[in-house]
Amino acid sequence: MRLQGAARLAVMGVTASLLAVTIDHTMSLRLAGFILIENAFYYLIVGGFLAVAFLAFPARPADRGRVAWYDWALAAVALGAGIYLSAHGTEITTQGWDLAAPPVPTAAAAAVCVLALEGIRRVGGTLLFVMAAFFACYPLFADHLPGIFWGVQLGAAETVRAHALGQESIIGIPLRTVADLLIGYLLFGVALVVTGGADFFMDFANALMGRRRGGAAKVAVVSSGLQGMLSGSVVSNVITSGVMTIPAMQRSGYRPAYAAAVEAVSSTGGAIMPPVMGAAAFIMASFLNMPYGEIALAAAAPALLYYLALLLQSDLYAARNGLVGLPPEEIPGLWATLKAGWVFLFSIVAMAYLLIVMQLEVLAAFAATALLLVAALLRRRNRLTPAMLGRFIVESGVAVGQLVAILAGIGFIVGALAITGVGTAFSRELVQYAAGNVPLLLVLGAITSFVLGMGMTVSSCYIFLAIVLAPALVQAGIQPLVAHLFILYYGTLSFITPPVALAAISAASINNSNAMTVGFYSMRLGVVLFFVPFLIVIDPALVLIGSPGEILFQMVNATAGVSLLAMGFEAYLYGIGRVSRPIAALTVAAGALVVFPSWQTTAAGVLLAAAAYTSAALVRRRVAEAV
Repeated sequence: MRLQGAARLAVMGVTASLLAVTIDHTMSLRLAGFILIENAFYYLIVGGFLAVAFLAFPARPADRGRVAWYDWALAAVALGAGIYLSAHGTEITTQGWDLAAPPVPTAAAAAVCVLALEGIRRVGGTLLFVMAAFFACYPLFADHLPGIFWGVQLGAAETVRAHALGQESIIGIPLRTVADLLIGYLLFGVALVVTGGADFFMDFANALMGRRRGGAAKVAVVSSGLQGMLSGSVVSNVITSGVMTIPAMQRSGYRPAYAAAVEAVSSTGGAIMPPVMGAAAFIMASFLNMPYGEIALAAAAPALLYYLALLLQSDLYAARNGLVGLPPEEIPGLWATLKAGWVFLFSIVAMAYLLIVMQLEVLAAFAATALLLVAALLRRRNRLTPAMLGRFIVESGVAVGQLVAILAGIGFIVGALAITGVGTAFSRELVQYAAGNVPLLLVLGAITSFVLGMGMTVSSCYIFLAIVLAPALVQAGIQPLVAHLFILYYGTLSFITPPVALAAISAASINNSNAMTVGFYSMRLGVVLFFVPFLIVIDPALVLIGSPGEILFQMVNATAGVSLLAMGFEAYLYGIGRVSRPIAALTVAAGALVVFPSWQTTAAGVLLAAAAYTSAALVRRRVAEAV
């Protein structure tokens, strides 16, 4: 355990202070008698939570069990630089320090730049660090690059000031979104874990689905989906949920690789599942300058189709292989489970209501977190103790510190493209290269999103593409919300698609399955993510853009198409039973046609589905007569 003793106390103290400042600032409470100006608040968040990240995350594997002296030194410098820049927030804004600043603020800016790079190295890994470092230095040599990569060149001091003191780099849109909005949702996710929410979701899913055939897989889908929806962290959710769900699926008769794939796909879906969807969706709301509730509503149908495909394939696998539900002794009573943990469901519903209906984006998460903590104080079982409260503060600090460290580093990418003007030029050139061919542009965008998603967090991938790719899609005539959802979905896809497939590899490590086999099963189970991005471009009715008739038609089509695809992939038709590979292939083709938003393709798909069912019924009758 790295955070012990003085380090734990330091993290607790810094986190508690910053949370108090955040609540006071975002809700305009004026408890200190004044409100910090925007950039002063952001510098406190950057400096304070970078300090937490240096204490919580080691510089090298050998330091995992201890906080070294240089960790303390970096934390002190980060906190000091943040406080200094915060105290001079007014001068930074009014005197144009991002363009020309005295030596001391320039030195503080240089320190923040170096610390942001070290932070992303520790938290995000080598790939993100290399990308951030390249773009941090990009303005120094931008005028030496050819074609669309040419940009305005800056000197070293100018580059440092632009990154650290300007409004488009380190404290750009991603970091501002965290400070203004996301901290509350991170607190809510930690509060759920600390107060027993993760156990409740597992028990609730068991009580709801455990008795049905293949119940263990359905429990994994529901519980991992609920937890992933709130945490937004794919790999950590696989690891925490998978240690329980994967062995349970194997005991029920699921193949080890298939069980791992179910968990990987379930956890990955949390990044696209409302009402929370992780950090990327909130950053999307900032980029699009629209209420987050509208994005959550638009993303609901694709996310539900994703989980429908997963549940159906899990059920059909169980039917095909004669699997049954969990043993009765492992299934808790539904009423008893709800009675013990109703507050968890109520808090999610309350948060969704405040977020989507009332559009109180800042208040929603803080109110839901307060509800959970108050309920934990009042209940008899698992009552909130001082130790649990301390754990809540520390884990909240680590969660926010991790995100701040990543997004402060990713800010270099956003800032460099804006400072040099390359971001706008790249989008313009991409549109010209596609020569008005929207399908070609979409294919290029899908490939780019998928490749950049390899090894990167969903938020990091989305932010980069929102700068360089989304404007090109919008210029090609695609609606802004659709363009941003397109790149979000394809960026997420890399978590379950070989060769990287971080979610699949993490799940495979739990039961020592072959990682590539798990990856290929995951592709099949998560098939919706492959075609939905293109569907919403062709006909945005799936994201609630269009007339009621168009929306209803596409919803019905998509549901029917996903059901046919699931039956085809598992070679099992409802009402018929097992079928041969040719009939399964015919069913897959029928599903692909039905899901396409056109009356002609729907009609052709229905005819193919009828042919598949008729052929299967005839084969079944012949077998019965032969017996």
